[in-house]
Amino acid sequence: MKNQDYMALAINLARAAEGQTSPNPQVGAVLVKEGQIIGMGAHLKAGEPHAEVHAIRMAGEKANGATLYVTLEPCSHFGKTPPCSNLVIESGIKKVFVASVDPNPLVGGAGIKKMREAGIEVEVGLLADEAIALNKVFFHYISTGLPYVTLKSATSLDGKIATVAGESKWITGEEARKDVHHFRHTQDAILVGVNTVIKDNPSLTTRLETGGKNPIRVILDSTLRTPWESGLILDQAAQTIIVTGSGAEPERVKQFEEQGIKIIKLESAKVGIKEMLGKLGERGITSLYVEGGAEVHGSFLREKAFQRVITYIAPKLIGGRNAPSAYGGEGIACLEETVPLKITDVKQIGQDIRIIAEPV
Repeated sequence: MKNQDYMALAINLARAAEGQTSPNPQVGAVLVKEGQIIGMGAHLKAGEPHAEVHAIRMAGEKANGATLYVTLEPCSHFGKTPPCSNLVIESGIKKVFVASVDPNPLVGGAGIKKMREAGIEVEVGLLADEAIALNKVFFHYISTGLPYVTLKSATSLDGKIATVAGESKWITGEEARKDVHHFRHTQDAILVGVNTVIKDNPSLTTRLETGGKNPIRVILDSTLRTPWESGLILDQAAQTIIVTGSGAEPERVKQFEEQGIKIIKLESAKVGIKEMLGKLGERGITSLYVEGGAEVHGSFLREKAFQRVITYIAPKLIGGRNAPSAYGGEGIACLEETVPLKITDVKQIGQDIRIIAEPV
């Protein structure tokens, strides 16, 4: 096997833990000696051993003189676990291939420097693009303090999310809806507007055959109109946060909080997207999956506050000038003001098409 093959294996190990490691990055490690893999591992959950630790423990004394392939720079600071760079040095590893440098200011090249100063040969950049893409949520959160935002919608072939009478269940097929639950599993939080709560009473949980992680549920509700009987308030299936405006009645805020609902009261009367994202970032939410209606999506579009768009397109034609489209609000007046997107993936799922795009 070549160096690229060992790093590709480390990346695949890291990818297998998608949705489990937040707020930490996904990391994989492979330890090789005399052309044989002697240890491998992945970081599985925040607070648990890092990938390098699993690989070195598996190799035992064989780690002495071995080569380590790791997708992200070994940490150099004490957090919930000891510094991995120290363990690499103590294990007698002679060479380390690092795919990407850790953007965390607490690391930021310090781990690489420490290993080099200990006499270990370190090469940086092997399959860097793949490793960075693996951790784009982590990289975005570390550099901005804001969650990585995904705007998800399901539309007919002519771009409608409901009929003129408001019927929307179900535009896409069962296979596409299962795919949505996979994405929910990978996210820290999922967001809708209060109108969706009133109209659809969604649960916003992850329903996969193998289980899955429920994201934190976030409701945008400027005037605190969320009904008491909503499933998001009563079911306790996951934490629920309501983001509301400055004019929300203190007594009603108190009543929700007594029900275990977290209230984020903003300084403005109407919920501002960027202020809201800042508050979620302060709570350690690194990724946000937006399943709101047309007005909520329109708000994120107007603020250009998103990093990924996922659209499911069903082979249906709905028509109707008053039937809602995926993005509402005032819209964009000039084409030059639109956000240029790059389509990164197109896939048929059942009878539907899933398109994933990211801002250029």
